[in-house]
Amino acid sequence: MLRFHTAGESHGQALVAWVAGLPAGIPVDISFINRELKRRQEGYGRGGRMKIESDQAEILSGVRRSKTTGAPIALLIANRDWENWKDALPVEEQESTAQKYKSLTSPRPGHADLAGCLKYNLHEARLVLERASARESAARVAAGAMAKLLLGQFGIEVLSHVIAVGNVYAKNLATWEQIKEVCAQNDILLRCVDSPTELKMKAAVDEVLRSGDSLGGIFEVVAHNVPPGLGTHANWDERLDGLLAQAVMSLQAVKAVEIGTGIESAVSLGSQVHDEIDYDRKEQRFVRPANHAGGLEGGISNGEDVVVRGYLKPISTLRRPLQSVDLETKEPVKAAYERSDVCVVPAAGVAAEAMVALVLARCSLEKFGGDSLEETRRNFENYMEQVRTF
Repeated sequence: MLRFHTAGESHGQALVAWVAGLPAGIPVDISFINRELKRRQEGYGRGGRMKIESDQAEILSGVRRSKTTGAPIALLIANRDWENWKDALPVEEQESTAQKYKSLTSPRPGHADLAGCLKYNLHEARLVLERASARESAARVAAGAMAKLLLGQFGIEVLSHVIAVGNVYAKNLATWEQIKEVCAQNDILLRCVDSPTELKMKAAVDEVLRSGDSLGGIFEVVAHNVPPGLGTHANWDERLDGLLAQAVMSLQAVKAVEIGTGIESAVSLGSQVHDEIDYDRKEQRFVRPANHAGGLEGGISNGEDVVVRGYLKPISTLRRPLQSVDLETKEPVKAAYERSDVCVVPAAGVAAEAMVALVLARCSLEKFGGDSLEETRRNFENYMEQVRTF
């Protein structure tokens, strides 16, 4: 089974991603992985950290001569900002550190600071926030890039776009071609396919920047050319919609996940939202003129695009901090503030792409998997022939 883990702190030496279960023989282009990392750093509203970091992945194991070997893959992303923080985050106790750096004891509302300190009996919020930080998602993006390389062998692509920033919404549904076009742009604002709406989104970000606040929004991840039959209705913990929801919900600041038009469907008539079925004789496939189900029925992919939306709360670090309580004195204080972003919706979309790709890669390997890419591809092609001749 495909598995992955990440390790590392926001301002520590590096982030690490570990991926196991990929078959041998997948071509690996390091420039593709680095491009995915760059996409996560892009977007209007990012903070000063993006001027310091220029994320590049180093492959330590599991890839030789530009192909996977079947062994676990280790990827390392160095933190350039470590040089500015190494005295604040020593591995061993240092007396000078305690004198130079004041403990962070004013937890931020909405962040893991207080809950993490209570859980682990820590009286220093930095020991929580360093791992809880969304900087960790860079390691997920690197792992997700490996999953995308596998999915690409089956013609499956995964991309994202922004449909809302604050209360500014893109009203029209985006086509796959529009999403590809906006993702291919070198200079992006907020990765919205509707240019006039994107300018309004930018104005909304500018407004909260001036007021010292932060802004959330909604991103949409679309997986194109997903075959029918991934996931299952048979077991609750193997349903593809449940796996996708958990994966996207696990991202920092995501507070809700929607499959297809799930929220709209909840207040609509069944006749308005259930996708009718047709058959394309030329393509030899069942098709649906609409995709309210987001490519999933009964926990199984149905051959349409898989569509997942993530609802992102405003980030918790504010330049105009909220009320908090000091962990030591229990007296009222203002929450801690550190250099931060204002709006991260486009970046969250890229991180969600990685999570969706990892889930789809896992389910693909469970259905078609072999120890080598050639074996896996044979299994895939045999299955697709079965679908075409159904």
